[in-house]
Amino acid sequence: PTTSRAPDLHRRYAMAALASVMSPAAAASRGSAFTGARLSKRAVPMTASRARVSTVTRAGAGETLISVEKPLGVTLKASNKGVSGGVEVASAKGNAAKAGLKSGDYIVYCSSFFGDELWPADQLGFVRSAIQACPNQVDFIVVRDPKILATVDVKRLPKRPSPPRFGKKLSAAQKERASHICVDCGFVYTLPTAFAEQGRDYVCPQCNAPRSRFAKYDVETGTAIGGTSAPLVTTISTVVGLVGIGILLTQVL
Repeated sequence: PTTSRAPDLHRRYAMAALASVMSPAAAASRGSAFTGARLSKRAVPMTASRARVSTVTRAGAGETLISVEKPLGVTLKASNKGVSGGVEVASAKGNAAKAGLKSGDYIVYCSSFFGDELWPADQLGFVRSAIQACPNQVDFIVVRDPKILATVDVKRLPKRPSPPRFGKKLSAAQKERASHICVDCGFVYTLPTAFAEQGRDYVCPQCNAPRSRFAKYDVETGTAIGGTSAPLVTTISTVVGLVGIGILLTQVL
């Protein structure tokens, strides 16, 4: 129902207004999606109810996730596809075409203003504002199958978490910008804004570790300069596992 969506729409347009007056550095400091990933696409499942937020980001029939670096090179237009219309790709050039976007692709989700979530692409103006404000690469979830299109109602879809990006390879452009790595989770910093320009309140967009947990990154070896090769979470997990085995052995013996 329209009335149930009013608070969400008010929140989204408020964020659009905020994003329009923020500098790129300020937007990035608010937290953004991990850009340490090559242009890629993969299937993502569709959710029908807007009453809850889905945490599923893996395979499902009918949807394709495409990540595009800026400048995007994509033109959008209002669509009459789906149950309630929405947004589709009018043309795709440059990075958009290289990533796999095509004219006529029906957009189900796109990155939010700060890249930390995927929001339903139910209004053209909102989608344009969101992808323009997103500080780095933009994620699109598109549907191409006419049979599935006939069942999609973007006005009733829930928002989703941003796709996980840990472990993906860096593109050539990202390697040039890669300067620091989070030693707690392995997030590689590749934002256009230099890491030195990030404020003290900057946190890792993947694990929320503080700025002090970042070390300089060696692109050639894929590790932190200074010998920190294993993320802290990996070390902690190993220690906890060894302790658990020790306790089990004492109980058995």
